[in-house]
Amino acid sequence: MNQFLELLRVSFRRLRLQREIMRYLKNNAQDNEKKEILAYLKYHPLTCIPYSFKKKYKKRNVTVYTDEVYSMKYILQDGKRLYLKSGWDEKQVQNYCYSLITEQDKESPHLYETPTFHVQEGDVVVDAGVAEGNFALSVVERAKKLYLFETDEMWIEALKVTFAPWKEKVVFVHKYVADNNDDNNISLDEFFGDEKIDFIKADIEGAERLLLKGAKNILSRQTPMKAVLCTYHRDDDADTLAQMLLENGFRTEFSKGYIFFLWDRLSPPYLRRGLIRGTKQHKNENSLLRH
Repeated sequence: MNQFLELLRVSFRRLRLQREIMRYLKNNAQDNEKKEILAYLKYHPLTCIPYSFKKKYKKRNVTVYTDEVYSMKYILQDGKRLYLKSGWDEKQVQNYCYSLITEQDKESPHLYETPTFHVQEGDVVVDAGVAEGNFALSVVERAKKLYLFETDEMWIEALKVTFAPWKEKVVFVHKYVADNNDDNNISLDEFFGDEKIDFIKADIEGAERLLLKGAKNILSRQTPMKAVLCTYHRDDDADTLAQMLLENGFRTEFSKGYIFFLWDRLSPPYLRRGLIRGTKQHKNENSLLRH
């Protein structure tokens, strides 16, 4: 009964928030992106990714397999096995993987790679906040070396099985990426030293700015380089991370659309950009671009 009442309270709070957001957007939706979200909210419940493209996908259509050797469930991602946390049942896997699939739709504000922004053959890649490893698995065959930063022991267990076929090029780091160095944290400058990095992906619960602070040497000296960072965990992430990347010589762009980060206390303007992509060219290319 208590659990049922809590679900009712959550549903009521979510509905009240949706009404607040719709009133705000009616008065402030000046561009087509925000008008599209307002139109969506008229006929759909409030979700993190408020777009109709999600209708293409159904949770029940996610095919789940069982590996009897490891007693783990997995799905196939581009023909490769992506393992999920030990102990999850089929429904849990379907619910979780539905989110993964919708997040990486070509219309999603959470899309990491695009036709013009992607990991290239032979890149050294950092994946900070790996979780289940869907991004890392999508680039593992292109990458020369892949560094996976993750602290959740249950994800680490699954990741080691997922990336076993590429163990010669995959390095696991069981620390938080930050701007300091101790038993639990590591900065990219400290970890990599003079080693070259080509591509950074970060989804680390609002600590993306700490990653950049702890990578000052790498960001200042290395070209070319790409970075894609989540910008929705904090309400000022988009502006703060954009400024930090610009100060380090990156050209930046945001992913299309917006996200509602429903695990935070939302206030106007409610909508947050999903990702920022930064590109830093060779020094001679930057000089040509300025001229």
